[in-house]
Amino acid sequence: MESLRLFGRIAVAGVVVVVLMVALLLVRSLVSERAQFRDEAVARVGASRAGEQVLTGPLRVTPWTEQQLRVDEQGGQRMRTVRGHELQMPQQLQVDGQLLPEQRRVGMFKVPVYTWRGKLAARFAAFEPAGVPGRVYGKPYLVMGIADVRGVVGTPVLQLDGRRALLQAGTQGLHDSIGGVHVPLVPDEAGRLPASALQLELALDGTRSLALLPVADDNRVQLASSWPHPSFGGAFAPARREVGEGGFSASWAVSSLASKAQDQLQQAIAQGHPVHGEQIQVSLVDPVDVYTQALRAAKYGVLFIVLTFVGFGIYDLVKGLNLHPLQYLLVGLALVMFFLLLLSLSEQLPFVLAYLTASTACIALQAWYLSGVLRSWPRALGFAAMLTALYAALYGLLVSEQNALLLGSLLLFAVLAAVMGLTRRLDWRQLGRSHE
Repeated sequence: MESLRLFGRIAVAGVVVVVLMVALLLVRSLVSERAQFRDEAVARVGASRAGEQVLTGPLRVTPWTEQQLRVDEQGGQRMRTVRGHELQMPQQLQVDGQLLPEQRRVGMFKVPVYTWRGKLAARFAAFEPAGVPGRVYGKPYLVMGIADVRGVVGTPVLQLDGRRALLQAGTQGLHDSIGGVHVPLVPDEAGRLPASALQLELALDGTRSLALLPVADDNRVQLASSWPHPSFGGAFAPARREVGEGGFSASWAVSSLASKAQDQLQQAIAQGHPVHGEQIQVSLVDPVDVYTQALRAAKYGVLFIVLTFVGFGIYDLVKGLNLHPLQYLLVGLALVMFFLLLLSLSEQLPFVLAYLTASTACIALQAWYLSGVLRSWPRALGFAAMLTALYAALYGLLVSEQNALLLGSLLLFAVLAAVMGLTRRLDWRQLGRSHE
């Protein structure tokens, strides 16, 4: 009979834990929903200003058409007009620029934006189109790919071999693959393009990130900004970087031998698809993403509740308090409320201060409630001290993402060792009999 009574109490505690798991899932769903609202705020800023920018080029493009004989399914023959482009990548590309950051507020969300003041210098070798019989070549032009041309501030200054050239809107026949601007080129009488050098100065607005496709044979990129928290993404890490409170500077040196960007660009344009190739990328990020941190904290909520209930349950059994399941539920709901408070406060306060405020409020509430349930302030304060240690351990897991698995494993081992040590001489049969 005593075993059934003990089993019944454990089963009721399990039901309470399941109810709290449902509450935790609702909190995690709320975190994801708030993160989605933040992403929508970023999209709104991008829609009204300019989105994430990707630079492609410069490229020299020679369009062509040719007549090809095709045989249909019935065996008939007909001529078909085929169109394409011959692309010439630069031999050398030098990119320098300064990212001038600021933050735009949409409701309670802050979105990092920037104005990039950049200079590009490129060198092209002489180019002669392939001598394919029956192929007719059109007028060549120079293309500078810009992901969101709405971000172009003022009029860019382009010089070809020392002479000012006027940029025009659009990318001609490449509009399905690349957005941006172009300028017509003048070939010689044989249709060849001479060796050429260009310099381009422009100011470009964007949101969060700036990327560049390394399409030249030799790509040299230098970027700097006063934003102190950059994220270097893309396929290539900087060859040199300096990051501090005053901002960052970084440089890349990428050869076509180490990049697939040229082949990816050729294939995308030939198929008429948007260009998605290997990039050099830098993003302006928030070093503490409150929604990522809150979601990670909620994921540890199951462990948090189980550890608290283990300590609470053992104390209940050992002291013979015979607590009601509703009291367990209220203690658990106070634990769940911590994660909701953490989410709401972290949207308004720095994450450290939000965590400290939420944990202090929940520990104080638990201590006040348990002083009545346990009929003793010292017992309540002891339980509050245990909660304080758990909150401190959880914060350690959150800030040490790389060591989270190790710290979590050590925490579980320590708790298991403590429970086994406290109960190794406990007579569970006698304990159940004494509660009859």
